[in-house]
Amino acid sequence: MATEISASFEPTDWSNWRPGLVATLLFVVREGEVLLIRKKRGLGAGKINGPGGKLEAGETPEECAVRETEEELCVRATGVVEVGRLAFQFADGLSLYCHVFRAEGCAGEPQETEEAIPRWTGVAEVPFEEMWEDDREWFHHLLAGQRFLGFFDFAEEAMLSCRVEEVDALPERGMGWEWS
Repeated sequence: MATEISASFEPTDWSNWRPGLVATLLFVVREGEVLLIRKKRGLGAGKINGPGGKLEAGETPEECAVRETEEELCVRATGVVEVGRLAFQFADGLSLYCHVFRAEGCAGEPQETEEAIPRWTGVAEVPFEEMWEDDREWFHHLLAGQRFLGFFDFAEEAMLSCRVEEVDALPERGMGWEWS
């Protein structure tokens, strides 16, 4: 079913935006392939994505990304580097801030779990048609190891607005702003 976009839609004012949830994504990229998952439950169930999830109390974003990858795929990511930050505002009120990591490898063989079905995919064959619409806008930065910031408005699964910026360095916190 198509999502109706209100004629009164206005893109989010990112200078005043604050996230409700903070999460991570991690993509292992090695030997011309990227480790993806088909999500089995939660936000984006059925879509192709990378392993990830919500930060737990006292956990750094990198610790979260590594933990979630272990839980979802039974592998330990190695050579982990944060390459991006994504801000999502959904029309239903969900606001999500995501740290994006790239890993150069992993210890172990990916296994299917209750959360995810793993799949190694050639970097030239990334199935964008089965992913969130915003991935087309920033994924090439991830594959190239470039730092980036992304800002997206969504209504359900339909992207309403987007902006992606390549940056020299990621801000200390947030997208260049602080939140409590």
